[in-house]
Amino acid sequence: MKLTIGFSPCPNDTFIFDALIHHKMDTEGLDFEVFYDDVETLNQKAFRGELDITKLSYHAFAYAADKYVLLDAGSALGFGVGPLLISDLEISVSDLEKGQIINRKSEIVDPLIAIPGKYTTANFLLSLAFPKAANKQELVFSDIENAVLDGGADIGLIIHENRFTYQDKGLRKIIDLGDYWEKRTGCAIPLGGIVANRNLPLDIQHKINRVIKRSVEFAFANPKSGLEYIRSHAQEMSEEVMYKHIDLYVNKFSIDLGAEGKKAVKLLFDTALEKGIIPNVSESLFLNP
Repeated sequence: MKLTIGFSPCPNDTFIFDALIHHKMDTEGLDFEVFYDDVETLNQKAFRGELDITKLSYHAFAYAADKYVLLDAGSALGFGVGPLLISDLEISVSDLEKGQIINRKSEIVDPLIAIPGKYTTANFLLSLAFPKAANKQELVFSDIENAVLDGGADIGLIIHENRFTYQDKGLRKIIDLGDYWEKRTGCAIPLGGIVANRNLPLDIQHKINRVIKRSVEFAFANPKSGLEYIRSHAQEMSEEVMYKHIDLYVNKFSIDLGAEGKKAVKLLFDTALEKGIIPNVSESLFLNP
């Protein structure tokens, strides 16, 4: 059986799915046609129900839960892994709370914030922490640092490997939004999940979940097995940065959400619903036993 699957070209995803798509472990008769896209493109594809299996932002999942169910395997949750707000200007947390900064022309303005997509979990956290910081521009995540450096944006909301590069470019951190979430809740921050189309039979959904879990376990047991594949999709990243990226986003929750991970996901949804950031979700989020 051939299934379509979408995930990002980032090292954490290629690390997770290498064994799966290259049949380094038992895929139980499943084959995969892969689509590599940035997170917001994957979110938009999920809204349209285009793929059988896809990575998406947990924020976006609220808008696609009628079409997809969350798998136990493959997720990116963790502590110390949240998105960062960065700038080359002197901006404080209190400035963001007020929703105004002093720009490069010494004017008091509403800051323009470059974000990696409206439906990213990063933007959800930004909306939660700083509801007055509402002047936003959507960019591909890898273009955000340069937008700030070129003066096209006052602040950048960065994710993925940019956590490891912004300081080298002379940019400074305003706040770690993952740290904000952890202090507020005591839970890991749910960033991205792997979902299966609800149109697939339940036994196929469970088979997909099993083989993804097996793929993650293979990657942990053989961390260098997919090196060339990971490198071929990593945007001019050194091996050291690639594996820092992997270590940051791939962990026990990637093997199985478990009770702790599901609690964090549910809290994210409950908080977002309470704040009016997402609509009510009537479907069960998690894969049925």
